[in-house]
Amino acid sequence: MAAYHRPATIEEALSCLDSDPVTIAAGCTDLLAATGSRELTGNVLDITGIKALRHVRKEAGDVLIGAAATWSDVIAADLPPSFDMLKQAAREVGSVQIQNAGTVAGNICNASPAADGMPCLLAMDAEVVTRSAAGGRVLALADFVTGPRRTALSAGELVTAIRIPATATGGRSRFLKLGARRYLVISIAMVAARLEIVDGRVIHPALSVGACGPVATRLATLEEALEGQPADARLAARVTSDLVAPDLSPIADIRADAPYRLEAATELLRRALTGLVAPEAEAAA
Repeated sequence: MAAYHRPATIEEALSCLDSDPVTIAAGCTDLLAATGSRELTGNVLDITGIKALRHVRKEAGDVLIGAAATWSDVIAADLPPSFDMLKQAAREVGSVQIQNAGTVAGNICNASPAADGMPCLLAMDAEVVTRSAAGGRVLALADFVTGPRRTALSAGELVTAIRIPATATGGRSRFLKLGARRYLVISIAMVAARLEIVDGRVIHPALSVGACGPVATRLATLEEALEGQPADARLAARVTSDLVAPDLSPIADIRADAPYRLEAATELLRRALTGLVAPEAEAAA
């Protein structure tokens, strides 16, 4: 007979994971929809009762987003401008009701190619913190999501937090997405951009694209090209599809073909950078 577990502590959750195969559930906004049924089947481990997992807090300069923290928790949190892109993405995750229930950790564990949180978290060098009965580990987000609907999470292992290192909390940021309509839509392309600007020049640009390939991707080639460039209205013109393409493998599906996705991602990056370095130019456009 299927069992429903709603533990109050991480230790109780790990005990459940160590005993029987279970489906880990948080907001269920992705999980329930994927079942094609009105209810979850099999043993369920609901982590929403674990208060220690619902937080957005600073710790030794890092920022920790607990596994039960919702999109609305992120929106309400007092965070530096580098997190603006994550808040912008949060406001576009379904409806307000979905934002109140859905979790950021659940978004990455679902491992959808179109997960709104992925580009933003990649552009902040996010790490995934896990626990199991055997101990804990920390994985780079780029190593945690291994493919569509696939992660490196092992049997008996639970994500406890997403950690943003202090070194990636500087600068300002922007998130943009393209879809067939404004809300409640699977994206054709989405981008996240984070820039630090010192003495009028770009340092440590962090740029990523989602919904264009099997997994969201950092754009190392473009980042290198923009390093040290003047942070002014000319910056967007330096973004070309030739600089985006080496790190991107656009897919073709019913929403768009691969060439369109490449051009869409390139244009979104231009607009995101314009919004960061020359907002008056963006407003005029």
